[in-house]
Amino acid sequence: MQTVSCPSCGAEVHFRSHASVMAVCEYCSTSVLKDADAVRDLGKMSSVLEDYSPIQIGTSGVLGQRPFTVVGRIQLRYDAGLWNEWFLLFDDGATSWLGDSSGLYTITAEYRGAAALPPFEALHPGYTYDLNGAPYTAAEIRVAECVGGQGELPFKVGDGYQARVADFRRGGEFITLDYSDGPQPVVYTGLAVTLDSLQCQLLRDDDAIQRAAGRYRGKLSALDCPACGSQIKYLPGVTTTLVCQSCHSQIDAASPKAAVLAAGERLASVPMSIELGATARINNQDFTIIGMMRRADDEGTQWNEYLLYGTRAGFSWLVETDEGWSGANVLSEWPLGYQPGAPAVVVERTHYSKLYDYSSVVTFAAGAFNWRVAVGDRTQVAEFSAGQLRLASETTAQEMTWSRSAPVATDQLAAWFGSQFKGARRTATVAGSGRDAHYHRKLAQRVIWVMLAFNAIPLLINFSATWFLSLIGAAAIYLPAWFLDNGEQS
Repeated sequence: MQTVSCPSCGAEVHFRSHASVMAVCEYCSTSVLKDADAVRDLGKMSSVLEDYSPIQIGTSGVLGQRPFTVVGRIQLRYDAGLWNEWFLLFDDGATSWLGDSSGLYTITAEYRGAAALPPFEALHPGYTYDLNGAPYTAAEIRVAECVGGQGELPFKVGDGYQARVADFRRGGEFITLDYSDGPQPVVYTGLAVTLDSLQCQLLRDDDAIQRAAGRYRGKLSALDCPACGSQIKYLPGVTTTLVCQSCHSQIDAASPKAAVLAAGERLASVPMSIELGATARINNQDFTIIGMMRRADDEGTQWNEYLLYGTRAGFSWLVETDEGWSGANVLSEWPLGYQPGAPAVVVERTHYSKLYDYSSVVTFAAGAFNWRVAVGDRTQVAEFSAGQLRLASETTAQEMTWSRSAPVATDQLAAWFGSQFKGARRTATVAGSGRDAHYHRKLAQRVIWVMLAFNAIPLLINFSATWFLSLIGAAAIYLPAWFLDNGEQS
């Protein structure tokens, strides 16, 4: 049961159900939204999972042949999300930090050295810097507030503690520069790891993770009846008047509950092939669709991205375009020595050739993500290919990420999700990314224009005798190019 203070009289308003988003104060009859901001922003901004980590104080593991125990944690929050730093104590008395961000893990320890290091203000994601005698790519540059400390820590954590940190990657290697105490950073070196490779024990169970992470299904499906308190189910996008099945009270859309109904309408107006909250079992792991965002590229073509979350498997993506589906995962091992504009990259001995550079913008966001997604968020994308495999780097002013994707058949999606999967989406108003189709249209246009110029030369030599044929020939070649160009713009 969740309790919210009434904005009118201050009395406690109780929500008996996790799914309920509105209740009525029994003292002053004011309608109270459980999470007014989240309801109002549905479709415009996502929720953020608060504490989805399976790690807890007391978790144990092994790095190499050295056993360790998690003895403390600090949690750091920035404008769009948060991450954890777990303090590890090894059996031999040494200490390290286990970084825990969006399901990716790194172990680092303080490095004692006197190398010259760049100032914090000069760092930019995606650029390569010489650190400890080797090139490292800047992955993340953040100013964050420490919002919590637990257990045993090597320093005192108080209110207002601000962290200025920069993370760098080189293949599977990892460096953090911590500028929190001044212009000369403390250097931490380490590597990317997985919980399986650390043989972690005493992790949190699934129920504990879901309770701590908060409401992540992002699905409005029930209201509390103001007369009897029973749940009233409704279908967003269809329901304008609600009738309680228990006491037959009627709720009009003109009431304060219209905010909830309007949010449901907004969500229902966006076609989804997989609904928020849909579940699947993939590779013996349970997943839930917890978030969906739609993005558009420079040409205005759009596609959908669905975030999958499993308490044991972490995060992965399903991407839906007009060319089909693909599954994607964020990479923990990065290309070596990457610089913006590089024509090719190598990851795990596989060569990927450059395909596209373009910017993308979020046009719709619903559900929950491991960071806050909002309409208008922009990223610069570079795509690379090796056969059917794709790599993509996405860069903002604060961070850079790399992901790898591969095609997924619709039959496979239907097997995973069953009746929850609605099949491939093909509409004129919701086109997919279409970057390959865009490339081929441009190529066809160029070929047609070359044909027009080439064929016009002999006709122009004797134009007075062949002006009518010249006109027909030019029209026959020009009109297809014109229709291609205008068809793409529309």
